[in-house]
Order: sequence, then C-alpha cells, then structure tokens
Amino acid sequence: MPLEKEDVINIAHLARLAIKDEDIPRYAQNLTDILALVEQMSEIDTASVEPMAHPFDAVQRLREDNITESNQREHFQAVAPQTEDGLYLVPKVIE
Repeated sequence: MPLEKEDVINIAHLARLAIKDEDIPRYAQNLTDILALVEQMSEIDTASVEPMAHPFDAVQRLREDNITESNQREHFQAVAPQTEDGLYLVPKVIE
C-alpha cells in the first residue's frame, strides 16, 4: 500500500522534520519501499533461528585492569572556583 501525501506530512510532523512539498513524492516512495521490505521480512520463518547478541561468534579481548595514571585530583581542582571534600561545587540551576 503506497503512502499518500497526507501520510508523509503526518510522519514528518511527528518526527519534527521540515520537508519541501516537491520532495514529498520521493519520501512517499522511499517510505513505501521500507515498509514493503519490513513486511517481506516479517513473512520469513525465524522460529528455528537462535537469537544472537552479535552476528559473529567472537569474544572480546580484555586487557588487564592496571592503573596507568596517577591521581591528580588536587592539581586539577586547584584552578576550580569552589571545591569541597574532593568534589566540584557548582551553582544551583534548578529552582
């Protein structure tokens, strides 16, 4: 079912997109093609397909958790306008 001009305008409004009137037919065709592809994909039997977190059977190589930098909190906070107990103090912005 091809999308009509009103459908494209409504979708653009919901997505908060400004589109030109001359671009509406192209958007309608593109959205119709996308919806047709989704409909075609929904007809595929996936009951025997096991869900995967990643398409490749790979494991992530992890590095050792070693400290590589020294604690420089006092150095960084020395230029801050206000600090207290190692925390930066900022003005209240919500009333």
